[in-house]
Amino acid sequence: MRRSWWLGMAAIVWFAATASAVVAAEPNESIARDTPRAPRLVAYLLDRDAPLPAIDAGKLDTVVYSFAVVDADHRVHLPRAGMAERLTQLAERHDGVPRADVLLAIGGWGADHFSEAAASEDARRTFADTAVALVRTHDLDGLDIDWEYPALPGPGISHSPADRDNFPLMLQALREALDALSAQTGRRYRLTIAAADGEAAAGLDLPRIVPLVDAIHLMTYDFFGAGSARTGHHAGLYRSAGASGAADRDTTRAVDEFLAAGVPPHKLVPGAAFYGKAFRTTTTEGAGLHQPFDGEVSFVTWAELQQGYLDTPAFERHLDPQAQAAWLWNPGTRSFVSYESPDTVRAKAAYARLRGLDGLMFWDLGGDDARGTLLEAAHRGLRGGDD
Repeated sequence: MRRSWWLGMAAIVWFAATASAVVAAEPNESIARDTPRAPRLVAYLLDRDAPLPAIDAGKLDTVVYSFAVVDADHRVHLPRAGMAERLTQLAERHDGVPRADVLLAIGGWGADHFSEAAASEDARRTFADTAVALVRTHDLDGLDIDWEYPALPGPGISHSPADRDNFPLMLQALREALDALSAQTGRRYRLTIAAADGEAAAGLDLPRIVPLVDAIHLMTYDFFGAGSARTGHHAGLYRSAGASGAADRDTTRAVDEFLAAGVPPHKLVPGAAFYGKAFRTTTTEGAGLHQPFDGEVSFVTWAELQQGYLDTPAFERHLDPQAQAAWLWNPGTRSFVSYESPDTVRAKAAYARLRGLDGLMFWDLGGDDARGTLLEAAHRGLRGGDD
């Protein structure tokens, strides 16, 4: 690995170790909490019709089970056979054994009918009541709303300019329904949303949303993909030295955008990717980075990267010390793979701690290897573990 990369890693780990002092010295990064606590590590878990992975409650604070959906009648439900049983199993409590909080995510890329469910008081009530019924039935700790994205068509979903006004009303209905359940059970239920920066944030009325939610899970990945003109770091922490477009995105830029919009640091959770993206470039320049490409862009989990990529001499390993991002390059096949390594995940977690953010989330737990390599890296970076 490059010496400059390790110098950068040493710097961010040292700074993270003094995060509380740095945050206290910068008023714009102050943390408004009733009681100081450690940052959260949040894992999304995609239902895969398979046995649930082991959940390490010593490392994970929250698991977000994905996805419930909303139908044309504004009702929230679990769409696939077996999901109810797996969700109940995930949330099961055992006397004397701690478990991570379990939230249910509603939506996801391509999930439709949000716009209609948010459009009227009756529709919002139906949405909220059926969503909270799942919280009660499965003994969950809250809900995560993953509308991708209000006021935008996404992959052909229904949308309206009124979504920007209606989404906070939907969240208000959910908050009221969760609070009503709290009055019955004596428990406090969490409400979070998943969001993205740039154009995807145009439909978010953040001043109205922030008071209603416990956290915003910021999807700081998929910065480059099928819709991009060239390759790039799909989950880069900082801007790459070779970035040439004003629209190029990175984690720091996304975090700064939401902070500038008034989201307090203690309600913002950036994300890491437990998968990579593979491109086939049209040139062999720059070891594939910042190059045009053609064909499909494929997703490769971290577990899949262990075989056929990282263990293959044909792929060169590269690290961008400025962006703190990793990539693989096969000059013979012109295959460029942007991915998050244990080092980059740890750096992103340490960055979240340094900035006084609510923690780090990642998509998704099922993409890790059997040893839990990336989970361990996220945990160590967030908790300030020894090198």
